[in-house]
Amino acid sequence: MSQRFTVSKSDDVRLPVDIQGEVNLLFEGDKCSSGAEAEGDDAAVAERAESAAAAAAAAGGTEAWTSTVVTIKGDNNPKESSPFINSSDAAAEKSQQYDGKHMALFEEEMDTSPMVSSLLSSLANYSNLPQGSKEHEEAENNEAEPSRKKPVKAPQLGTLMGVYLPCIQNIFGVILFLRMTWLVGIGGIIGTFVIVFMCCTTTMLTAISMSAIATNGVVPAGGSYYMISRSLGPEFGGAVGICFYLGTTYAGAMYILGAIELLLIYIAPKAAIFPLEGLEGAEAEAALLNNMRVYGTILLTSMATVVFVGVKYVNKLALVFLACVILSILAVYAGVIKTAVDPPEFPVCLLGNRTLVSKSFDVCAKTVETANGTVTTQLWRIFCDSPLLNATCDKYFVANNITKIQGIPGVTSGLWTENLFGTYYEKGDLIARINMESAEDVDDPLTNANRYVLADITSFFTLLVGIYFPSVTGIMAGSNRSGDLRDAQKSIPVGTIAAITTTSFVYMSSVILFGACIDGVVLRDKFGEGVHGNLVIGTLAWPSPWVIVIGSFFSTCGAGLQSLTGAPRLLQAIAKDGIVPALRIFGHGKANGEPTWSLLLTALICETGILIASLDSVAPILSMFFLMCYMFVNLACALQTLLRTPNWRPRFKFYHWTLSFLGMSLCLTLMFICSWYYAIVAMVIASSIYKYIEFAGAEKEWGDGIRGLSLSAARYALMRLEEGPPHTKNWRPQLLVLVSVDAEQNVEQPRLLSLTNQLKAGKGLTIVGTALVGTYLDNYEHSQKAEQALRKLMETEKVKGFSQVTVSSNLRDATSHLLQASGLGGLKHNAVLVSWPRNWKQGDEHQTWRNFVELVRETTAAHLALLVPKNIAAFPSNGERFTEGHIDVWWIVHDGGMLMLLPFLLRQHKVWRKCKMRIFTVAQMDDNSIQMKKDLTTFLYHLRIDAMVEVVEMHDGDISAYTYEKTLVMEQRSQMLKQINLTKTEREREIQSITDSSRGSIRRKNPASVTTQLSVSEEPPEEKEEKPEEEVQLIHDNTTPTSPATAAPPPAPAEVARSPGEQVQMTWTEKCDGDASKPAGAATPCGIKDIFNMKPNQSNVRRMHTALRLNEAIMKKSSEAKLVLLNMPGPPKNRTDMEFLEVLTEGLNRVLLVRGGGREVITIYS
Repeated sequence: MSQRFTVSKSDDVRLPVDIQGEVNLLFEGDKCSSGAEAEGDDAAVAERAESAAAAAAAAGGTEAWTSTVVTIKGDNNPKESSPFINSSDAAAEKSQQYDGKHMALFEEEMDTSPMVSSLLSSLANYSNLPQGSKEHEEAENNEAEPSRKKPVKAPQLGTLMGVYLPCIQNIFGVILFLRMTWLVGIGGIIGTFVIVFMCCTTTMLTAISMSAIATNGVVPAGGSYYMISRSLGPEFGGAVGICFYLGTTYAGAMYILGAIELLLIYIAPKAAIFPLEGLEGAEAEAALLNNMRVYGTILLTSMATVVFVGVKYVNKLALVFLACVILSILAVYAGVIKTAVDPPEFPVCLLGNRTLVSKSFDVCAKTVETANGTVTTQLWRIFCDSPLLNATCDKYFVANNITKIQGIPGVTSGLWTENLFGTYYEKGDLIARINMESAEDVDDPLTNANRYVLADITSFFTLLVGIYFPSVTGIMAGSNRSGDLRDAQKSIPVGTIAAITTTSFVYMSSVILFGACIDGVVLRDKFGEGVHGNLVIGTLAWPSPWVIVIGSFFSTCGAGLQSLTGAPRLLQAIAKDGIVPALRIFGHGKANGEPTWSLLLTALICETGILIASLDSVAPILSMFFLMCYMFVNLACALQTLLRTPNWRPRFKFYHWTLSFLGMSLCLTLMFICSWYYAIVAMVIASSIYKYIEFAGAEKEWGDGIRGLSLSAARYALMRLEEGPPHTKNWRPQLLVLVSVDAEQNVEQPRLLSLTNQLKAGKGLTIVGTALVGTYLDNYEHSQKAEQALRKLMETEKVKGFSQVTVSSNLRDATSHLLQASGLGGLKHNAVLVSWPRNWKQGDEHQTWRNFVELVRETTAAHLALLVPKNIAAFPSNGERFTEGHIDVWWIVHDGGMLMLLPFLLRQHKVWRKCKMRIFTVAQMDDNSIQMKKDLTTFLYHLRIDAMVEVVEMHDGDISAYTYEKTLVMEQRSQMLKQINLTKTEREREIQSITDSSRGSIRRKNPASVTTQLSVSEEPPEEKEEKPEEEVQLIHDNTTPTSPATAAPPPAPAEVARSPGEQVQMTWTEKCDGDASKPAGAATPCGIKDIFNMKPNQSNVRRMHTALRLNEAIMKKSSEAKLVLLNMPGPPKNRTDMEFLEVLTEGLNRVLLVRGGGREVITIYS
């Protein structure tokens, strides 16, 4: 590959000093792309560049200097990837490329972005690279080795040869020659003209839309499939591409059946394997269909073999087949003109007004006068029992005369008035001449029916549409050859629209001319039985009917070959895209790229159409698939236009979204007009393929219109959501799930997502977020890794939603940012799901509970619901199943109905489906528990929730000594941790010594009825041994009160073990007395000693009492429950409130603490 660049000097530009450097800079990209494989050696190139520089320098004194042409040779292998950013070749020798150049300001960008000077030539030639060649397919799929690539020849076809004539050949087909006259006879001139106009209008509007899409950039191999898939996305593209493939395949079957019909009926009737002679009615029809099947299979096998051996033979014969089509059409027009001057002798024999089958007699008369007298004819012998004049004959034969009419009176005969309106028949009806009297008795049965021309099928308007529409397909032939066109963006619109205009004119004029030239009984005679078995359109042709018969036979064979050539390549293009996993095997072929497996499948599908054996039955099937394809082409253009995608800049300007929408509507209407049940079947097939690709296909991002439509619909929906909060009936938890990650960015609480899936079941909004500590610049890679971990876990747990990672200087701020910034517009979370903090009581985890407390308070301030699962590790995974059990709801305060709604949502999931729901509520001393139960039962009935109801009575009782002491110890511990200002190691040592001294005392003071049940939690096993110490870590001395009734603490019993306490007290006293240098305000042992003299807060004592009593009641009723849902008390303010929650849920396996968001979430109204 050689490239020529010209460097010239204008009058007002100073000559550069270092021309060689500038030229080298200009060719940096080509040097990189060619590399070591460049043709010619570097020395020659350098020598040429130096001589050019010297020549330029020598001319420096003149005002004008001649152009310096530098030619650099490449490797003849243009690379598709070279024009793009991040090209490895473009940045390979960056240090050598830009040293000493005047682009030093952009040196950092040059690592990933190429210079424009090196980019332009590649971009300009890019449109010629991917033009439907095997090399491009290999490059796109990274399957070809560079050494095996061949240079791509420049396309040379223009509009006429590349688009116009292929479209003409594909549009004109078997329907024009075999069925057009019959369509005019059955539907009438007006009805058939309406059908032709509708179908041609549909294809013209589709061609306009297709031209807009085809001129909006390069269209590689795949033609219509490529356009639809890249415009509507892989799901629609795959579904419509397969439908288009099926339509093309069944078109091949239709062409083959047409060729066999021409062969067996008009060319060589004697070649029938199943003879028709002597057969009548259903037997004759079955014999004909069997002949079609046998010969159709033979012809299909022959055609498939030709395509397999080499498609080049098909391409060489294409012009021959096209010439046959054009000559046949010209012969028809010549025959029409001849009828105006000299109408042909074309007699049709009628008995009464009934058309007689001409092959059974020679003379159209009952008797013939000869020299010997009146002699009966063969026709007499057919209807009478003997050749004698006194024979007994058919009543209708006796009552009516034999009439011979002119079958083709000519275009000037005024016959068009009789053929203006349609005549529809039931199967088996007689083909009779309109406006002609006949004597017949309605009560007499029809005899000798096989002697008359009968209707072979029941005809109606919609059937005619389905049969005719395949004759206007083939408009995609130009776009399918876009890779061979010199200027595709100019040739495709002009050639396609010109071809449709030409064919539409031919079809519309044919309707009028046939109706004006040919008698109605001949038009309605589908197989020419009344005209000696001739092809009806052939009788009109000049100079001979054989021009039409032979020409149409070869044209249908050629069209069948084209279908068997194009359909496998379309399937191969779909398979190579990889969007349909089941079709991947069909992407492979022979060494030269021929789609062998695709051809085999195409032949098998085509055989199913041949086994149908009826041209009239196959035509509506392929009409469905083509109409669906055209409908989505129009939809693609309309979508792109309405969405105003920035990349939508077609060179073809004569389009509008209204035209595309009208074309789409016409396609949909024609589908149901042709055959409503075929239309439904086609849509079911397309929908099934769409869903299969959606769930099992490879994800592709092609910048398609459906993606843009989704964005527009999402924006519209978000704007609508901004109008106000959702109604209570539509409320569902839109969850923000807060998880934590470890040092490797792996999620620490995966069961949170399992619970999310069980709550959501794929509905509503779910945002899974996590927070990282640090700066975003330093932790970008960590945040990406964490987001990938979240997505992977969400996919594993089948949670549909979004992931979000926030980086901030501290964890508290990062979580707050997540809480505030998650969601968009009206699509925001209304509930937060976060697990109970692990090991929050440990001394080095003091920040954990503070973060949790702040989070709870922020959710309350934001009016968000809060769900806090405790012991999250004990919650079931999505694979577990509870075969029995209960979900217990402890409804203590009204929270808007959250406690009612959540169990209902959980029971929709298969994990909790078999669990029953129980609701407990608490009655005080002055409450009527019986009435409460009745009211709650009624309320649940109105809510349509099935649950058992129980009212738990909790009377006010005395606060036990255990409650009082537990509260005191809790406050002492909090106060001590707040005041001690020691190092972490010293603090732990001091606390441990106090704990050891007080453990025995507090155990003696615990009531025997209160037992501590260790719950299944997420703490590691080695930490469980320390848990009893944490639970009884009571800082205790001799003056600790044992009863809240006394105003002043009573003296402690003398039996209390004093030696450890005295030792500790002595140690602290010595420290207090001896440490004179302790700064003021620091926590001292003397300060710690004062803690032992404090009294508990009476409010805390009451709250601790409530927590213990409630815990005792919950343990009694719900200790075996699979899940306990519980109101979360008011937002905690400090460590003390965390202690209350621990006491409240102590001993329970699975607990979900729920706090409402301040609004009603459930209603009794429909």
